[in-house]
Amino acid sequence: RGTVTAFSPFDARADAEALRKAMKGMGTDEETVLKILTSRNNAQRQEIASAFKTLFGRDLVDDLKKELTGKFETLMVSLMRPAYIFDAHALKHAIKGAGTNEKVLTEILASRTPAEVQQIKQVYLQEYEANLEDKITGETSGHFQRMLVVLLQANRDPDVGVDEGLVEQDAQVLFRAGELKWGTDEEKFITILGTRSVSHLRRVFDKYMTISGFQIEETIDRETSGDLEKLLLAVVKCIRSVPAYFAETLYYSMKGAGTDDDTLIRVMVSRSEIDLLDIRREFRKNFAKSLYQMIQKDTSGDYRKALLLLCGGDDE
Repeated sequence: RGTVTAFSPFDARADAEALRKAMKGMGTDEETVLKILTSRNNAQRQEIASAFKTLFGRDLVDDLKKELTGKFETLMVSLMRPAYIFDAHALKHAIKGAGTNEKVLTEILASRTPAEVQQIKQVYLQEYEANLEDKITGETSGHFQRMLVVLLQANRDPDVGVDEGLVEQDAQVLFRAGELKWGTDEEKFITILGTRSVSHLRRVFDKYMTISGFQIEETIDRETSGDLEKLLLAVVKCIRSVPAYFAETLYYSMKGAGTDDDTLIRVMVSRSEIDLLDIRREFRKNFAKSLYQMIQKDTSGDYRKALLLLCGGDDE
């Protein structure tokens, strides 16, 4: 359900030559660069990079960094990273240096499947010769840290049938751990939300509503705070619908004054081959405007052109 699919007929050498020509000499032909890179899928971009090196003895990403600037450069370079390297790189930067970017940790670890998380951990180890879990635990604390560690184990139950008895039990446990308790038993929320299967949890949320009269989100909102609250809410939203979660993330990255370009780029690039069509549909449904229009209004120049091509169409 991505907006970017394999381009056909594809010729890696011809693309490499066109890119070299676009960046050679005085000035850069940004239009050619963005048209090629947004219309090839990631596997094809890797082939182009390899052909580029073979033909010219130059590194395509280095040339892009040298010839482009600002947000447009960030977007083009991001498109050149293979998916798991892209996520690993984003996580590394989120925990590097002073201060941790909890938002990035939350977004990536709440939304990726267990198989994707396993891949990210492996790639992180290969690329940075460091253990992702050790790095994250070194930079986070408390219940927020524990929930991240649970998600990093990538041991969510497989989706095989739903046991109604267990659904009832989990809903009751959550109810007792939150609404019925003075203070909150965060651990129960962490264990259930971090380990149960997606279809099981969807039933638990329905059952919870029946038992308590509240949506699980309302309870999390009342019973927890700070980074843990944001992480638990992100997990619940992703259990309900990953595309709806990303539609909301994109909406808030552009709403109001200023744009959170890092988030905008990260989501558009990482979902462009997975579910951006579904995200667009959710966006239109939930925010009464199309993603395309919001990008158009909120960005400018070649950066805007490239984002609109990745978006792949207007849903008006």
